[in-house]
Amino acid sequence: MSSKKELLKKLAECVVEMEDEEVVDVAKEYLNEGHSAFDGIMDGLVEGMNEASKLYDEEEYFVTDVLLCSDAMYAGLDVLRPHLPEQEEDAKVKGVIGVVEGDTHDIGKNLVRIMFETAGFEMHDLGRDVNLKSFVEKVKETNASLLCMSTLMTTTMGGMKTVIDMLNEEGIRDNVTVMVGGSPISQKYANEIGADGYSSNAVEAVKVAKELLHAKNLVNAI
Repeated sequence: MSSKKELLKKLAECVVEMEDEEVVDVAKEYLNEGHSAFDGIMDGLVEGMNEASKLYDEEEYFVTDVLLCSDAMYAGLDVLRPHLPEQEEDAKVKGVIGVVEGDTHDIGKNLVRIMFETAGFEMHDLGRDVNLKSFVEKVKETNASLLCMSTLMTTTMGGMKTVIDMLNEEGIRDNVTVMVGGSPISQKYANEIGADGYSSNAVEAVKVAKELLHAKNLVNAI
């Protein structure tokens, strides 16, 4: 019988080592021991994905390696997610997320979306290479309180400011918290373009979003 700490470590290792079959067995063992599905996702699978991301940043892993790691993470999520406590639909915070136009990198964005969904948000994922106007249209359509935009390319960073300007033109800027992220993005840049917040990683993004939403009194359900 393994301890919770040991099983969390195993879950993380399965993700880093791209073991998409073994992670299923470990996740089932973890649940059978009566441990929290939420902790398994955040402190196990996500921890492993964060480690894989670091290896990628350090050029020890290639994009193909990270994709295989994410396959393992998703396999574990399929086991753990059904055991998360359910929330009332009307209590969920609505958010829109996507990679700005011109950029097709979406691994980081996918991880951020998973973190928000795990935390109880209702996320509308526009995908990658998203037309800038589509962000604004989706925010209006869903009456979202949160908008998350990302890019890994310096050449597409300006699109984030364009979207914020569009929100102002539509008169809805004050109704939505805007968060930005991605390797070329910084808190300084977020401030410059008028975004509400910035996060350097997926786990921190949820914490920052909750703080910002409460500060703007946009939500009390989280």
